[in-house]
Amino acid sequence: MPPCVTQLTDLAVTPSSRRLVWLASGADGVPLGSAFLRLFTKEGQTHLAELEVAVHPAERRQGVGTALLDAAVGAAREERRRAVVAQAEQGSPGDAFLPARGFRRVLTLTYARLELAAADPGHFTRILEQPRPGYHLTDWTGVVPTGLARNYAASRRAMDDMPMGDTDYGRVVWDVERVVAAAEAIAKRGDSLYTVAAVHTASGTIVGFSELVLPGGSKDEKGDAQHYGTAVLPEHRGHALGLWMKAKAILHAHRQAPDLALLTDTAEDNTPMRQVNDALGYRPTHTAIEYQFDL
Repeated sequence: MPPCVTQLTDLAVTPSSRRLVWLASGADGVPLGSAFLRLFTKEGQTHLAELEVAVHPAERRQGVGTALLDAAVGAAREERRRAVVAQAEQGSPGDAFLPARGFRRVLTLTYARLELAAADPGHFTRILEQPRPGYHLTDWTGVVPTGLARNYAASRRAMDDMPMGDTDYGRVVWDVERVVAAAEAIAKRGDSLYTVAAVHTASGTIVGFSELVLPGGSKDEKGDAQHYGTAVLPEHRGHALGLWMKAKAILHAHRQAPDLALLTDTAEDNTPMRQVNDALGYRPTHTAIEYQFDL
């Protein structure tokens, strides 16, 4: 008997996206799986949707995932989306499921981890002490200070040319409102956003940034922290600013909670950032594949 797929209401609306949610259940009402479809709503990405499908291991190969996928793809069409992207760990059931249903492989991501308890803080201090003539670092926790907000929002174009393989990703358009909303959303869920920015000293222009989200915002917190964006404006690359900024973020995390692990993910063909991660001691943990369904 096919599963019953019910659309639910999701309250997780953000300034840049909203989500549609479905629950698949059996004849007895027992949940079998779920699907989340994130619809991006900001300029530059209104063509795109992001899909997550999860099915209980005991219920796989019985049409549950397909039913959820059909509901989500149908909704994406109704929303006039051009592409649906989904991610699966390499070698997982999802890695076989998605291409069997018409999704094409567009990007490979390498995930890596740094255990602070096993890391030498002196290594990161030495990186910070290496001179970068013409540049200095600044940092903040939470929402960007008002005096830096426009400067920082303008620097976000450093992400425009990040390697995205064949993904129809579009272009994320950042302004002060979006920068502030992103930081507030992280704080609302109880985490702490720490940002390091590289500044061109002569002009006062922010030319690069690195974001690290710490769990819980507590010095006693244990678990995983997550690197978000790290990027440098094209005209200021070649000065090891990415390495510089990430080293400062790592030292901040070590002072806050030395038992944390820091996680990062990088496109396989983003060789410069992978070299930065290697130099800082990150070790690969697994590979994920980004798939895309063209509507």
